[in-house]
Amino acid sequence: MTAGEVLTFEPDPRDSSPIYMQLSRRLAQLIREGRYKPDEALPSERVLAETLNVSRVTARSAIDQLVTQGLIVRRRGSGNYIAPMLEQPLSQLTSFSEELLRRGYTPSSRWLERKVDLAMTDEQLTLGLSPGAKVVRLERLRLADNVVMAYEMSVLPQTVIADPMLVGSSLYEYLDSVHQAPVRALQHIRAMNAQPLLAEQLGIPERQAVLFITRIGYLESGQAVELTHSYCRSDYYDFVAEMRRE
Repeated sequence: MTAGEVLTFEPDPRDSSPIYMQLSRRLAQLIREGRYKPDEALPSERVLAETLNVSRVTARSAIDQLVTQGLIVRRRGSGNYIAPMLEQPLSQLTSFSEELLRRGYTPSSRWLERKVDLAMTDEQLTLGLSPGAKVVRLERLRLADNVVMAYEMSVLPQTVIADPMLVGSSLYEYLDSVHQAPVRALQHIRAMNAQPLLAEQLGIPERQAVLFITRIGYLESGQAVELTHSYCRSDYYDFVAEMRRE
């Protein structure tokens, strides 16, 4: 919130829900309205309690609710911060970097591996490759303002990317430069629980739910050119689909 704004809260006597739930809804409303910005520190429990004339137990319980909803991130020894949230429309084919830049975040990648390898059987089928064909594997963590948002593994024919080290922070930016960017894609999304290694990479507790997304990107000719598996933090990702009734 800006320096001139004052946080206010008055319990609604007509609302039978506990005060901490009412406070949690009030804070969630302010966050969704953009009154608090991503990575901005939320007032401490003590400050909230004193400012809003509620008990520290009420303030703590309200913050607990926001953490559960993925709106607040607790940083040990530092405080509570507004979680960055990437709301991605399902009707548009955009890259991770494009979506973040559009929302004012700074995208980056932490490379884990970039290599040329033989295509596996399922990759041959998906990408329409012959047995023995080679592919480029790109394994990385995707970050927004230095916060890890997703783990991603992309597989592309080596005929598209001759040298994997040429790919910078944005895969689609590179594909655009060589006129091989997908024009449409199919995505499958499902929930799964993070196993120990994935949880460590994403900085989340083991078994926490993540969104597992498989994307197959196609050129105008219909040729599949990209197979990407992404494991996205469910507390930071929100997918939106607009539907119309005919």
